[in-house]
Amino acid sequence: MSEEIISQFPPGTLAVVATPIGNLGDVSYRAVETLKSADVLLCEDTRHSKRLLDRYQIQVATTSYGAHNLKSKLSYVLEQLGQGKRVALISDAGTPGVSDPGTMLVCAAIAAGYVVFTIPGPAALLPALVLSGLRTDRFVFEGFLPHKKGRQTKLKQLANEPRTIVLYESVHRIQKTLSELHEYLGNRRVAVCRELTKLHEEIVRGSLSDAISHFTKHEPRGEFVVVVAGTDDSAPQEEQESSL
Repeated sequence: MSEEIISQFPPGTLAVVATPIGNLGDVSYRAVETLKSADVLLCEDTRHSKRLLDRYQIQVATTSYGAHNLKSKLSYVLEQLGQGKRVALISDAGTPGVSDPGTMLVCAAIAAGYVVFTIPGPAALLPALVLSGLRTDRFVFEGFLPHKKGRQTKLKQLANEPRTIVLYESVHRIQKTLSELHEYLGNRRVAVCRELTKLHEEIVRGSLSDAISHFTKHEPRGEFVVVVAGTDDSAPQEEQESSL
């Protein structure tokens, strides 16, 4: 463990560490070193995270967190931080806190006065946006649409959204979501990104009706990011602010 990593991850600190969204080679050196230096590693699913930990020979005590046990784990995490433990947080894929239960842990640690820092890295929404072929200068990220309550209201709001819209969706609801987007937003341009960075990565570009037809003929598999054109669907400006 380098002195730099030790100084950046002092005792009693929570590290929020981004991990690959698919290809395990996308993890950063700093992320691996930070995970190796942790005393406790919080995983959304310890079985899922084992592949990454084994690949990079990360031998740290792990414990699971998720929607089913998050509230009960808060006191445990705060206790570990209070004892001066280095606690690291990872999700199944991507950046913790982005459409996963990690936000509550981060907020609780900050409210209790502990230092929280992040190791930036992969998140599915930006690769999908860049590869969509749609405007990238202004966009809105909506995560997962409400399953029931508030779903129609949200869809009606998005129908008037001028910016490019980025959504996450599961394999079980992708066809329903595409159909409802078509119903409420019209036949907009869309890019449906599947299994990003993985062996079977696929990007279906065209209209919403094209995407619906494609996934009617081809059984959906994997996880999806849906990028939909906003009402301001003109060509991007030639000169934009430099990327962050």
